[in-house]
Amino acid sequence: MSMFEKLTKRYTDGNLIVQILFGIILGAILGFIAHNYAGATLAANAASVLGNLFVGALKAIAPVLVFVLVSSSIVLKEFGSGTGLKKIIILYIIGTFLASLSAVIASFIFPTTLVLQNTSDAITSAPSSIIEVLKTLVFKMVDNPVNAIASGNYIGILTWAVGIGLALRHASEQTKQMIKDASAAITKVVKFVIRLAPFGIFGLVCISVAQTGFSALGGYLKLIVVLVGTMLFVGFVVNAIIVYLVTKKNPYPLIMTCVKESAVTAFFTRSSAANIPVNMNLCKKLNLDEKLYSISIPLGATINMAGAAVTIAVLALSAVNTLGIQIGFFDALLLSVIAAIGACGASGVAGGSLMLIPLACSLFGISNDIAMQVVAVGFIIGVIQDSVETALNSSTDVLFTAIASK
Repeated sequence: MSMFEKLTKRYTDGNLIVQILFGIILGAILGFIAHNYAGATLAANAASVLGNLFVGALKAIAPVLVFVLVSSSIVLKEFGSGTGLKKIIILYIIGTFLASLSAVIASFIFPTTLVLQNTSDAITSAPSSIIEVLKTLVFKMVDNPVNAIASGNYIGILTWAVGIGLALRHASEQTKQMIKDASAAITKVVKFVIRLAPFGIFGLVCISVAQTGFSALGGYLKLIVVLVGTMLFVGFVVNAIIVYLVTKKNPYPLIMTCVKESAVTAFFTRSSAANIPVNMNLCKKLNLDEKLYSISIPLGATINMAGAAVTIAVLALSAVNTLGIQIGFFDALLLSVIAAIGACGASGVAGGSLMLIPLACSLFGISNDIAMQVVAVGFIIGVIQDSVETALNSSTDVLFTAIASK
């Protein structure tokens, strides 16, 4: 066995979480050096290629993975777990609403404001209806299947995968075997991509630290604390209560497993869609029902958006506070509902939730120009906010799937 083969085997047999943490440390060190010394910028840019390749590979394989696994699951498996899937969907809805409600309460207790320009004409008569969001979701379901896979439209992918899977349930055994082989092949490709996570995360951490450092976020420290604090509260308190009520067991061992093996990767990829293969792999390690998780994980990446609900509610109320708009209890409750539903329409890519902020702002008659300034603030703090948000979103997919599957 050659030296290269020995090193490769040692790497593939190693603990992936430890390797990821090692990549984080090295990336942070090189990024810090590049941020403070111009001579190291070239090295940081070179390292960023690894991060871009990793995220690109995940995003490229995830739509195909979802389509193949969902359709093959329907073709090859018996529908003995319909109740489990129903329970997961209910948990997704309840979890997202409780997250948005927690964000509204946190914003009332710890009000935040923003620096906005041209606020004299900030208030308009914009409608507060969510019909457009729901209409968009419905039209995504009937998107061209090829376009859905190419563009990462997971609502469309799920719709067509279910439809084709149902149509092929009575196919010949040869056809079913071909579908099974295709599913196994895609799974092998995904496993290979996941093993490259330490290199990818090294590059992502490196370029992030090199470009932003730590001083750029100082002006929005309170806003970041409220956002991250609320997300941590949802992840470790709200979710823990939900898990305990469902399982009647200590929720934290399962929560910590989801944090270590799902949230850490999602934190750096900043994409629920890109983290689908990681979550699939974790569900398999937890010995969960494949009939459930092959559908619930991609579905969760689309509609289970607790972190996005927190972001939408907190930033919308920050704009409200900045403009001096007075709101009551029922306004806040309506915002919770709109933030939760709007979060379900957020795309599973980095910064996807920020584009739903204008919807929440329109509830209070805030003009689109001001709302887009709020979105810009979201991108400024996104290096932390979006990372924590995605970690919460993605790890909760596995958490709720696990308690329903058990």
